[in-house]
Amino acid sequence: MATPDSPRTIAELFQRASASLDAPVWDYLTGGAESETSLCRNRLALDSLAFVPRVLRDVSRIDLGADFLGTPIALPLFLAPVGSLRLFDEQAAAACARAAEAAGVPMFMSIMAQPTLEQVRASAPGAVLVLQLYMRGGRDWLDDIVARAEAAGCAALCLTVDAAVYGRRERDLVNRYSSAQAVDRANLGDRKDVQIADEQAQLSFDTIAWLKARTRLPLIVKGVLDAEDARLCVEHGVDVVYASNHGGRQLDHAVAALDQLGEICGAVAGRARIFVDGGMLRGTDIAKARALGADLVGLGKAQGAALAADGEAGVVRLIEILGAELRTTLALLGCPSLAGLGPHLLRKAAPVGPSTALSTLRLPAPAGLPPR
Repeated sequence: MATPDSPRTIAELFQRASASLDAPVWDYLTGGAESETSLCRNRLALDSLAFVPRVLRDVSRIDLGADFLGTPIALPLFLAPVGSLRLFDEQAAAACARAAEAAGVPMFMSIMAQPTLEQVRASAPGAVLVLQLYMRGGRDWLDDIVARAEAAGCAALCLTVDAAVYGRRERDLVNRYSSAQAVDRANLGDRKDVQIADEQAQLSFDTIAWLKARTRLPLIVKGVLDAEDARLCVEHGVDVVYASNHGGRQLDHAVAALDQLGEICGAVAGRARIFVDGGMLRGTDIAKARALGADLVGLGKAQGAALAADGEAGVVRLIEILGAELRTTLALLGCPSLAGLGPHLLRKAAPVGPSTALSTLRLPAPAGLPPR
């Protein structure tokens, strides 16, 4: 519940985060790979779409409800997996899971996050929790991780497939900063010091088939940008195709996931759900993604900023603000529910200014840092 001192906008959350974080951590949160073209392209894709609102529709009641693989949720969004949440708050993934539980949305917990999966589940026993995986061992190691996810009552598994090698994040390189050295990888056991393992580079569709045979948990594959890859995922039994360019943090000059949604939706043809992330910071962003065919939208950068701004309460406030923005957007588009959103409400349009990672928030440059 908002108080008089609570942030009223997403920009306020980011301003509080920038004031609380050291410069290298702020750069880690907001930066991308090499020239940051992929990072900026995520924003450009959103900025290049304009709404065409409909009028004289009864929008006296707005329904923002969605579902996560059959489970009703309050909003069409989830907290995306972020591996170094302890950089932003000591409670890390436990705080985010409690916030997600309170808000009625899913939380994707990274295998790289802190504290352990079991501690996060104990902290938020009613949360819709998804465990996101990187390969840091062989199939015996993965078998143990899957068993832990099942025992913890996870709603699904999410395998990230766009990190065969670690992206060159130049802000971190210039800062001589390593998030891997800054936090403990509590869930990895004796593999906690492995940043990128050979096993990650060896991922293939055979891995997908093995994983599907190992567990009855729904399988989400994160990092898909190509329509043919989306089709192959579905043919291998994937339940959710998660379109993402890793927040612009892996391959430089990659396409924005939002720009690929049309082709991916066509390839999937209703045989799986479609999730997306990539620079989503506003309710209007969520509405655009839904209109283009995404079922749910992931929040990564915004989640980290909210956690840095005010811990668990900051993440709750982030979701509240996004819900309010989305409700306003639907009402002004003439849509009483998410079902009314579609490409007929969108037109291509020239952006009104430079599109950078945080340009939609119109933030002043933090003291000592360049504007981004």
